[in-house]
Amino acid sequence: MTNQPYGGGYGYGAQEPPATPYQQPPVSPYQQPQAWPGQGYGDPYDPYADQQDTQQWQGQTWETQMQPPVPPVAAAEETSYLPPQGVAPVQAAEPAPGAEPAPEYGPATLAGNSRVTDAQRARAEGRSPVIEPGMQPALLTAVLGLLLAGGAALGTYALLVPLVVLQGVTAAGWFRLNGMWPARQGIALGFLGALVADAAMLVSDRSPGVILGALGVWVLLSLVLQLRSHADADERMYGLMATVVAAALAIAAGGYLAADADAVVVGAVAVAAAMVVRALPVTTAASVVIAVAAAAGAGYAVGGMSSDGALMGVGVAVCALIGHRVASYDYPSRFVHFTAGVALPLAAAGPVVYTLGRVFG
Repeated sequence: MTNQPYGGGYGYGAQEPPATPYQQPPVSPYQQPQAWPGQGYGDPYDPYADQQDTQQWQGQTWETQMQPPVPPVAAAEETSYLPPQGVAPVQAAEPAPGAEPAPEYGPATLAGNSRVTDAQRARAEGRSPVIEPGMQPALLTAVLGLLLAGGAALGTYALLVPLVVLQGVTAAGWFRLNGMWPARQGIALGFLGALVADAAMLVSDRSPGVILGALGVWVLLSLVLQLRSHADADERMYGLMATVVAAALAIAAGGYLAADADAVVVGAVAVAAAMVVRALPVTTAASVVIAVAAAAGAGYAVGGMSSDGALMGVGVAVCALIGHRVASYDYPSRFVHFTAGVALPLAAAGPVVYTLGRVFG
């Protein structure tokens, strides 16, 4: 019998068996060893196991010796643009004696390159910076004038429809003529002033004093709105003037609504005749004289073959020609021609139609 209790166990008083080398416990079939980069499957207690089982890469590696040498950066003179070989560079032509130098672009700025405008170039070259609208806008002016004359002959509310169109185009055309686009708030403000003046005239039996009252209110309103603007002082003043003038022109066109029906017919037909003749391909001086004569003849014919009708035709033709000239100034665009070029001649003649209509009865 042995003194080992429990069939071969080691008791407290028993001798320990001799030391044996450490043996790794068997690995369960459900536990697979994991290999990490740089770590083999050797003894985890062996500090040199990593160095013995480190994975060795086979095949070609990415080495600096395999790369082609990078060429040195060429000098700025070598990378600059050179003309094709065998082709002589084009030499700039010498300016003719006495000619003015060609306009150049200004220096680069954060806001963009500043350059001369078409109007400035025209002045430098001795040309006029005025481009007249032409025949197509003149025909549209004539059509709108005839619609005003026909509406006046039919009644007040029939006149109101083409008048509202005229006032809206006037406000939009003035802002675009001044280079302020898009300017929806200013256009809407001027057009709204015209609508308020029209409504007040209809309520007050077409009293002309309403026009002056609407002008005063809208100047004050425009001033208050511009004071709330966060723009600089110059831009604020420029916007104020554009808004006030646009509203004034649109409201002043309401003179057709305040005038007598006969005066509206004579004045609108005279403006239509003057604008069509003014667009004829003749010299400016000749076309102006012929346009005034045509307006006088149209007023004389429509006004009952009387001198009063001829004089009214002359008066409205002068105002219409002034509006036509304003719409032609400073190289306007095609959009200006078909807005301000169409509406300004009729809008400028509106107060004169009312005034001369009252004078001549």
